[in-house]
Amino acid sequence: MDYMFRVDDIKLKVPFTDEQKELKASLLRLFRIPEDGIRELKIIRRSLDARKKPDLYYVYSVAFDVSGDLRKKLLKAPVAKKALKPYQPVIYRFPEVAKLPQGEEKRPLIVGAGPAGLFCAYMLAKAGLRPILAERGEKIAERDKKVNAVFEGAEPDPESNVAFGEGGAGTFSDGKLFSQTSDREGLHTEVFRIFAEFGAPSQILYDAHPHIGTDVLKHVVTNLREETERLGGEFLFGTRFERPLIKDDRISGALLMKKGQLTERECAALVLCTGHSARDTFRALSECGIHMEPKAFAAGFRVQHEQAFIDRNQYGEGYESKKLPAAEYKLTAKSSSGRSVYSFCMCPGGYVINASSAPGELVVNGMSYHGRASGIANSAIVVSVGPEITGGGLFDGMLLQEKMERAAWAAAGGRIPLQCLGDFAAGRMEAAMRGVEPQIKGSFAYAPLNGILPEALEKDIIEAFEVFGRSIPSFDDPQTLLAAVESRTSSPLRIVRDEKGSGSVKGLFPCGEGAGYAGGITSAAVDGIRAAARVAEFISECILPRG
Repeated sequence: MDYMFRVDDIKLKVPFTDEQKELKASLLRLFRIPEDGIRELKIIRRSLDARKKPDLYYVYSVAFDVSGDLRKKLLKAPVAKKALKPYQPVIYRFPEVAKLPQGEEKRPLIVGAGPAGLFCAYMLAKAGLRPILAERGEKIAERDKKVNAVFEGAEPDPESNVAFGEGGAGTFSDGKLFSQTSDREGLHTEVFRIFAEFGAPSQILYDAHPHIGTDVLKHVVTNLREETERLGGEFLFGTRFERPLIKDDRISGALLMKKGQLTERECAALVLCTGHSARDTFRALSECGIHMEPKAFAAGFRVQHEQAFIDRNQYGEGYESKKLPAAEYKLTAKSSSGRSVYSFCMCPGGYVINASSAPGELVVNGMSYHGRASGIANSAIVVSVGPEITGGGLFDGMLLQEKMERAAWAAAGGRIPLQCLGDFAAGRMEAAMRGVEPQIKGSFAYAPLNGILPEALEKDIIEAFEVFGRSIPSFDDPQTLLAAVESRTSSPLRIVRDEKGSGSVKGLFPCGEGAGYAGGITSAAVDGIRAAARVAEFISECILPRG
């Protein structure tokens, strides 16, 4: 049986003019193949190697095919025996289940239209199970208007904002798809394939650090939703999940609120993809006896530097002529307290945004467009927050988040508070900010950040900047600009589920970042697909007639 060949560690020195042409030339030289011998060439993975700057290289894994006669000759070559291996992509297969009959009232119900909910709904719709998705926020177009109003200084709509609405919190982010988990099932590849199918750039299929950008991601999310609807899915926007309906120790439906009207909706299974900001939902689930447990999260500030400063450090002198992407960084440190301090959600060429979801509370996040061209790099610098800080009760982490966000709001009267690192570390307040010109979506003011975080976390962050300054010289410059508060890095609790993905009540499937099982767009989407498979099998076994 014919198959493509895979070869790793093919290097192209930066800059180059034609990627495909130069990769092909490298293969022709390496394996002594005739000019017209390669029939197909596919990039599997691409990463940038900057360890020997200013000499930079893209490093590739590629798959290629040759004609039948060349195949036999190639397999006998000594270099081929060492360098070549069969290319066997792992392809994800959704379980085959019977379609839900038309008119069947008990359809699967999904709560939340973030990556987990959207991918869950899409896979269930493809399987013919006609899911219903309830989302408290609005579609992208209407949601965009509400978010832009917040950027202009308006108070957030508690139901439709950066946290709630079509696409979830990830829509107003960098759109990073990088994940550190393995892909033995081919689920990451499936997520990237679906994103690309609905409008994301094809490079996400092979880049080591793929990203989409919030401007492109909005269109992708809309296309994915429209296809889900075409396949039989139904979306209920402006519809808040109030609580589950439980009968005989199993889910029978959900209580939903739309325009002040409560309705009961029967469902065959309930998938909770609420996102990490649905605090009212967490409280309602607890009152209904759904088993949850506290979970560590992280909190800190957003830091801003000139993108050229980061590029120069990562790429070396002369990088401007090499047409390289805006550089990223990843920093970690251990403070004297033993807590981890690290960079999180780094946004090259991006913006700090007001990501608040309720009046009187202020949250910041990072966002960038596909071009990453703002000229400013930003990242969260956060500290792990565990029970030694929160107290360990079920809602203690959530209460601490609320306390920090109210303090951040009060610091500058509802505007994003900014302060230079040197002033923050010294506990003093100067009249004006210095250093970079901030790139911020939202109104801001120079204000003291001391007292927003617990004092122990402030100390951890100050210590960590000294460590980071040794990795990236001048990263800890006293004029480095901080913005508060980055408090929603992940959910502060977990909705407990078993090995089959089921919650403490039969028919309940906690899923995604809000439920405590993901940490970003890719892992949330992957968890959404897994939840869809479990729901499909559950419905097939417990709901659909046998025969």
